[in-house]
Amino acid sequence: MRFIRKTHYNQDIDLFAHNGQRIWYGLLGFAVLAAPLVLDRFYLGELAQVYIFAIAGIGLMLLVGYTGLVSLGHAAFLAIGAYAHAYFLNLGWPFPAALAGATVLSGLVGGLVGVPALRMTGIYLAVATLAFAVIIEQVLSHWVSVTGGFQGMPVPRAELLADLGAPVAFYFLCLLALVLSMVVALNILRSPTGRAMVAVRDSETSARSMGINLAYTKTLAFALSAAFTGLAGGLYSHKIGYLAPDGFTIITSIQLLLMVVVGGLGSLHGVIFGAIFIGLLPQGIAMLRDVMPPAIGQIPGLEPGVFGMILVAFLIYEPLGIYGRWIKIRLYFEEFPLYRRATYKRQKSYLKTERLR
Repeated sequence: MRFIRKTHYNQDIDLFAHNGQRIWYGLLGFAVLAAPLVLDRFYLGELAQVYIFAIAGIGLMLLVGYTGLVSLGHAAFLAIGAYAHAYFLNLGWPFPAALAGATVLSGLVGGLVGVPALRMTGIYLAVATLAFAVIIEQVLSHWVSVTGGFQGMPVPRAELLADLGAPVAFYFLCLLALVLSMVVALNILRSPTGRAMVAVRDSETSARSMGINLAYTKTLAFALSAAFTGLAGGLYSHKIGYLAPDGFTIITSIQLLLMVVVGGLGSLHGVIFGAIFIGLLPQGIAMLRDVMPPAIGQIPGLEPGVFGMILVAFLIYEPLGIYGRWIKIRLYFEEFPLYRRATYKRQKSYLKTERLR
């Protein structure tokens, strides 16, 4: 087992806990940078989509995993970012300005949505965000002068001194956006704002007693979450090439929520695991359709049904997600043969302040 000897306070907020992490993350960085040398265009496109989902997952993780606010409407923020980015490009904006404008617009809309949602928690907040997603879907369908309605909107090619629409260039663009998003999210979480978000998640009563402004923290969490998702939407628009309202439905919101739950709530590592899982799962289902009996493989709602079953299975058998399971496996080998099976036994505990509800 690794024991970290801390000799100064800055170690508590370092991005890397020890040199071992620097080595492993360095090897991971080398692998993703060298991926275009060994993978063809199809797999580069799939990895780019995984990176885009991971950026959206970072936004949803800040809201659900670190602030404790459940959202079923993040497909709306993904759509706002995608349509706003394409609209700004059609107006002649340069690519960086259009992407930044879509991110800021999504964050502003997220902040506005967070204001009326301050008095709601749990299932009521989830229903409210779901209603917001339905409203945005109707707006995209009927605001023909801006979105094109059901005819859709073409997305101009991304250009910045070169054609960013090429598979290798777009892959590195998505990778750069993911790395920057991860660094920004890590800095947010180790700041007073991030600690306030975690305090609100653990106990609103205790957070209020410590002087944390709940309304400000929740609204800011919504805005930051929507901004990250809007950034992912801007990149996603280039991935699909043509925008239509039926590309951002409740299924998309469920996929994003499934990503953070399956990956592991309360962990940015879990976002990456969940993005890989969700990004590659549709391809796996498509391959299984070819070998399944026709009575099963041709079921219209097979993919949403599989998503739902996986979500329920993880909630019941592995609530800590894929990253939580990896921590258990790593701890088993670190403590072997002294590992105790009751180390991660599920227990239910409450703070004294929560008993007053």
